[in-house]
Amino acid sequence: MVSKRLSSLEGHRRKFMAVIDNTPECARAVHYAGRRAKNSNGGLVLVYVIPEGDFQQWLGVEEIMRVEAREEAEAAVAAAAATVRETIGVEPEIVIREGSAAEQINAVIEEDRDIAILVLAAGSTKEGPGPLVSSVAGRGAAFPIPVTILPDTLTNEEIDALC
Repeated sequence: MVSKRLSSLEGHRRKFMAVIDNTPECARAVHYAGRRAKNSNGGLVLVYVIPEGDFQQWLGVEEIMRVEAREEAEAAVAAAAATVRETIGVEPEIVIREGSAAEQINAVIEEDRDIAILVLAAGSTKEGPGPLVSSVAGRGAAFPIPVTILPDTLTNEEIDALC
């Protein structure tokens, strides 16, 4: 169970969260979340989760790999944040975590009680819609807040019209 959301209380505002994961459809989710945040006077949280288990090497190699993964995460989130600033005019909060994506997303939601909506975009590759979207579709309760799932075929103009 998730803690009570605070976004409706005075001094708080509803935040939309999008996950940065270097997939093509990620840009759709970020654009939608940013546009919804702007149109509702809310906030935007961009989360990047460095997958766990990528660092099972010797100690020196493991540390180099961890630093490289962190740099890649920072670059990906910085690029997404710059795009949101330039195209929508929203200043996003940035969170980078390491571990299981679902666990870390849930942890961020629990820690920031203003986050009220998670925005994901489904992929259209032969591998399926993506692991996070699949977890929502498969269990329905993968995340403790409402989840908006966008098709990756929407253009930014179509997303703007929906928001």
